[in-house]
Amino acid sequence: MIRPKLLLRLIHINWVLVFHGLDEIVLKTHLFRPVRYLAVFSPHFWLRNSSDSRGARIRRALEDLGPIYVKFGQALSTRRDLLPDDIADELIKLQDRVPPFANELARSIIEKELGMSISDAFAEFDAEPLASASVAQVHTAVLHSGESVVVKVLRPDIEGRIRSDIGLLYELARFAERFWADARRLRPMDVVAEFERTTLDELDLVREAANAAKLRRNFENSDVIYIPEIHWPLTRRKVLVMERIHGIPVGNIDQLREGGANFKLLAERGVEIFFTQVFRDNFFHADMHPGNIFVDLPAKYIAVDFGIVGTLSLSDQHYLAENFLAFFNRDYRKVAEMHVESGWVSESTRIEEFESAIRSVCEPIFEKPLKDISFGQLLLRLFQTARRFDMHVQPQLVLLQKTLLNIEGLGRQLYPDLDLWQTAKPFLEKWFHERIGPKAKIDKLIKQFPDFAEQFPEIPSLIYKALDNAAHAKQHAEIQNRELMLLRQQMDSNHRRTVWAMLISAVVISAAVLFQ
Repeated sequence: MIRPKLLLRLIHINWVLVFHGLDEIVLKTHLFRPVRYLAVFSPHFWLRNSSDSRGARIRRALEDLGPIYVKFGQALSTRRDLLPDDIADELIKLQDRVPPFANELARSIIEKELGMSISDAFAEFDAEPLASASVAQVHTAVLHSGESVVVKVLRPDIEGRIRSDIGLLYELARFAERFWADARRLRPMDVVAEFERTTLDELDLVREAANAAKLRRNFENSDVIYIPEIHWPLTRRKVLVMERIHGIPVGNIDQLREGGANFKLLAERGVEIFFTQVFRDNFFHADMHPGNIFVDLPAKYIAVDFGIVGTLSLSDQHYLAENFLAFFNRDYRKVAEMHVESGWVSESTRIEEFESAIRSVCEPIFEKPLKDISFGQLLLRLFQTARRFDMHVQPQLVLLQKTLLNIEGLGRQLYPDLDLWQTAKPFLEKWFHERIGPKAKIDKLIKQFPDFAEQFPEIPSLIYKALDNAAHAKQHAEIQNRELMLLRQQMDSNHRRTVWAMLISAVVISAAVLFQ
């Protein structure tokens, strides 16, 4: 049973949807069409404002519902291929134009976290937020040393709201596991747990600063992406101070075009950055929606907001690389075999049948630019295949899949003629050659040589001990074998005696009965 607090939250969610007039969208669905006449009981039916578009009402509803729903809208905003233009245009505003909280409250949080006044911390501080998103808002400032910085401030009381909504997600996941046949395959509880971990991590700005510092080291002196520097002395759990960057938002296509941006190179570099982070560094920016990405003309990225990052286990990393490469080479049988070997699908799955299903999904999209790929149809075919072969969701890969969707959506906006497969394939082939080829084996031996050299003097004594133990083990085994033989002989003898005793007893009893 849902707890009263969560039930109230569920009622509040429905009230917000009705308040913003989204009842008309719900009642047009196939499920509710038979009872659409009930719309007359909705306040919006009588207080309808024709000046509000459906996109604006959806955006405002998500803003009122809180950070988790805003993040959902941000993710959808990158998928213009899945949404009508009027809704997509409104959801883009969720990337950095969420209604801010009061300046006095922001100043209070900063001063409390830093233990000093705003004037002591900064030579200048702009009370008007530069940007405002679901978790925090950003102000510009100038340090006493003259450096221009941005100050990121966590929204007040945000953790309680997020935990409340995550609690509701857990309840819905439990409900799904009880009553939904696909729940075992989709693992909703595990997916919510992964979402909870990444979302709560985002509320610690010191962790975000550390993520930014690591990404900055990984791409130091890079020509493809720039990561701003963190100002550590003024960074706390609820306040982050970072170098101010200047660039054009990647979603502002008209401004990029006017500035002479190289869209083809930007799209290719977006793919390169993704695969570099995932496979070279095993540490990737997992919140790459357009509100967090800027462009330094003509074709260099600038990234901000590092609250959500992802890593993979070495086995997942290697397995995914092999899968990607097999896809790019159209080796569908290998893809099918790897899915079975990894346990993603049942061992009883017929490889040939699974291979054929994968081919039917992938062949239509190969050698096509992004603009000619219907992503909605592709997702539908993937879901159908997953259900047919009982393919299990891998919660540890949810962040990676989300990031790949962001990158693919970004590529669609920048350069729709991009061939995603041919752009990524050379990088993966190079990675495999560097990690698995002969040179990689030699490099690994060279790296391990100091440890081997250190242990080399111990080798003769270790060999002697091993041989001595083996000899003693052989003698011990021979003694045990002899003891077992003696024990077996003794048991056979006892068995024969028992049988004779039973026979004699039977004869004596029979005789006694006969002569009675």
